[in-house]
Amino acid sequence: MREVFLETERLVLRRFTADDVDLLAELHGDPEVMRYVTGRATPRERIEREILPMYLRWHERSPHFGYFAAEEKATGEFVGWFHLYPGDDAPPGHVELGYRLRRAAWGKGYATEGARGLIEKAFAEMGVERVYAQTMAVNVASRRVLEKAGMRFVRHFHADWPVKLEGDEHGDVEYEATPAEGEAP
Repeated sequence: MREVFLETERLVLRRFTADDVDLLAELHGDPEVMRYVTGRATPRERIEREILPMYLRWHERSPHFGYFAAEEKATGEFVGWFHLYPGDDAPPGHVELGYRLRRAAWGKGYATEGARGLIEKAFAEMGVERVYAQTMAVNVASRRVLEKAGMRFVRHFHADWPVKLEGDEHGDVEYEATPAEGEAP
């Protein structure tokens, strides 16, 4: 049975299962989807051995955080994934938001809708104090999604990425959302 984590107007976010390997292999196998991540397709073997097992481990560790498969509510079609989890060096109460969508889902508002839903859930149900997201400065589409999801620009920085990507010389950006004034985190 697929465990639903969040429903929005058009999306269902659910926990990943071992049966999702083909969906992830297709998503991560698209070099355009991976353009601002690794710059190239991810081999299926890596999905099977490293990536999907990592997603599944998150669900074993935490009922609230991890990677979530996103499906169209009307059709059940896989559109991509979202993640929400404490970053490696983040203070308590700070969580990172991320997403990756199939090209067929681009431009339909799904990234904004899913991000907004996760942000709202994080503040309303999980006691989160800050949601942040980072992307390459040249990734204009993701920056726009973060802004439309209600996040605000925080800083420009240069990450030390292990792989040289086109545009990384322009650095990276961070956005954040915090609970509205007067609301409990």
